[in-house]
Amino acid sequence: MKRTFRIDCFPESALRCGQGFAVVAIDVIRATTMAVTAASLGWKCYPVDSLETALRAARQFRNPLLAGEINGQRPTGFHMNNSPAELAEMRDSSRPLILLSSSGTKLIVNALTCDVLYLACFRNAACTADSLIQEGYSKIALLGAGSRGEFREEDQIGCAWIAALLERAGYVPENAASAGIVNRWGNATARDCLESKSVEYLRRTDQMKDLRFIMDRINDLEEPFTVDAQSFVTPVRSGIPSGRDPRACCALR
Repeated sequence: MKRTFRIDCFPESALRCGQGFAVVAIDVIRATTMAVTAASLGWKCYPVDSLETALRAARQFRNPLLAGEINGQRPTGFHMNNSPAELAEMRDSSRPLILLSSSGTKLIVNALTCDVLYLACFRNAACTADSLIQEGYSKIALLGAGSRGEFREEDQIGCAWIAALLERAGYVPENAASAGIVNRWGNATARDCLESKSVEYLRRTDQMKDLRFIMDRINDLEEPFTVDAQSFVTPVRSGIPSGRDPRACCALR
């Protein structure tokens, strides 16, 4: 059976992935970097798709940490922005972390109804590709979160890095657009995303700690990550179960 991958973008792209797809959600600046960093440090990170869902979840968890942004701004009542650098300096990982972002967490939530879901960023692109290949999924969708109607460079690079490894393992792009992204960005370095408007925003708003955090941590994690039946981000220990009940995954939506 021919094994294929597609590269697509924006939260609604997950809704175009039917049965049989393994989906990888990628929002390098910053939601999946935040989620993967949180889980690697022992936080129970719960991605949500709206402010309303975040506030409802906050009432159901004990002493939660609300983190995130809407259109770049930290919502009223949230404890911190969508900042992996700030989170890495915190020590209270016993608190559940509710994570909201303009695009990235919406992509994650939309993808919960797909058969298989991975979360990836620059920190774990290589091991995510390894896991996809080892599991032998026949159809893979690499989905960038996008921002303000643009498929940002950092997400194209994250998708292309994984896709290039899939190609080496015998996967073929599903369409010309996917092939074009791999050809352009498959051999890119992390610094090639510095032209992105996402990077410009971090500079303009004095959030360079997050940019340095992202650029200094390339494939430093050796675990792929998924979202478990309780909707918390978790490392993939022994493969990802397929056939999730979306009602269980989205119990607090």
